[in-house]
Amino acid sequence: MTSPVVSGSTQLPRKIRTVAQFVATSAVFALLTYFGIVLQVNLLTIGLLYLLIVVAEALLFGFWQASLISLVAVVCLDYFFTQPLFHFYMTDPQEMVALGAFEITTIVISRLSAKELRSSKEAAVHRAGMEQLYELSRSSLLLDLRQPQGPQLAVLIHRIFNARAVALFDVNLSRQDRMGDWEAGEENLARECYLRDASQDDESTQTWQRILRAGPGSVGALVVRGEISPLVVDALASLAAIAIDRHQWFDKEERSETSKMGEQLRATVMDALAHEFKTPLTAVQTASSGLLELGGLTESQDNLVRLIDGEAVRLNKLCTQLLKAAKLEARKTGLETADVKVVDLVYEVLAAHAADAGRNSIRVVVEDSSLTVRADRELLAMILTQYIDNARKYSTVGTPIEIDARAGHNEVMFSVRNFGSVIKIEDRERIFERFYRSSEFKDAVAGTGIGLSVVKKAAEAHHGHVWVISDNQEGTTFYLSLPMEARRTH
Repeated sequence: MTSPVVSGSTQLPRKIRTVAQFVATSAVFALLTYFGIVLQVNLLTIGLLYLLIVVAEALLFGFWQASLISLVAVVCLDYFFTQPLFHFYMTDPQEMVALGAFEITTIVISRLSAKELRSSKEAAVHRAGMEQLYELSRSSLLLDLRQPQGPQLAVLIHRIFNARAVALFDVNLSRQDRMGDWEAGEENLARECYLRDASQDDESTQTWQRILRAGPGSVGALVVRGEISPLVVDALASLAAIAIDRHQWFDKEERSETSKMGEQLRATVMDALAHEFKTPLTAVQTASSGLLELGGLTESQDNLVRLIDGEAVRLNKLCTQLLKAAKLEARKTGLETADVKVVDLVYEVLAAHAADAGRNSIRVVVEDSSLTVRADRELLAMILTQYIDNARKYSTVGTPIEIDARAGHNEVMFSVRNFGSVIKIEDRERIFERFYRSSEFKDAVAGTGIGLSVVKKAAEAHHGHVWVISDNQEGTTFYLSLPMEARRTH
């Protein structure tokens, strides 16, 4: 709160000014009275002159000073200009009526003029407030949106509105910025206003507290100390809320754009690397296959060549996944949709990986053998292949793998279930992120963390969804949901 010394110092000039005005007006009355006595001016004339002085006093200095001066005028008229002279006594009733009418007239005129003066002052203050608000609104459009708005707004409000102190709390950045002179204990005034969620006015200290609201919620709080109209403070708070809200939206949009550019860059790099790896891998695979075909190798040489050939095949498959991921993330792949017969596709995928079938038995359940889905056949086969490969890698040897496909209301649901390792709840969303691998299995089972991220992108390209459920009793089941009629994606 403002200290008593400061309050007294602001009131002292006003008191001195009021006394000086009254003394000056009294001096004018004294001179007019003196010349009226010397020149023997009649009561009517001197009364009109006194009335002019009272009206001027009311116009210049307000109602109370004019009322006091009007009493001085009545006393002077009674003492100096009514019979008997130089006595406070009137013998003629008409003179009493005249003096009463004079006093009533001066009071009415002074009151009307004071009211008009107050209205003109209020209009001037309102006009000045509107000009200040216009300047603030114009200046706020030039604020640097890449920087926090609080410090910039505090400087503008302090300068434009001549505020003694300004504090602004931005809830999104969780920071409070202050300008001007604040006393001890007022360091967190704006933050406390926000937590209280209520505006508050203190006219004694001219401190105005406002919640900054943008849309359904609040974005912060503003505290201003100074000679400012509460209505202007309300408009000021609205402008500050708009500026902070605009900064928040700009920040979100910029982060989204940065993230998008980062994704595009990663996709471009992945695409370039995959293409660069393809050529030497093809040469390695061709050479290793040629050596195996030629024969004449010792057992050790044969094993080494087969190892090279197998790893070359695996690297070639990984490069293919990288290319798919890059194209899906860059949205360069348009869906080549066609009606795909589900049961035929499932058995085609299983036949292509028949060499790995010895580890687990596989059970296929497709209730409707005529079930079809409109999808990109190559991408759908890739999703099922990835699900089945994962099921084989993470299942317990000898346990069955179940592949299920069925029609829903407007979708076709695929699921691949295995029994073995359980996926923790906190990992069930993240395993579909690129390069993420659970800490439990990344050293136990070979993998890159790319396959499931490509699955998710391929499903999203079909406007579908992927998810996983895992527990000890029911096992681990990966799901794929595709709409019956996939929309073409460009």
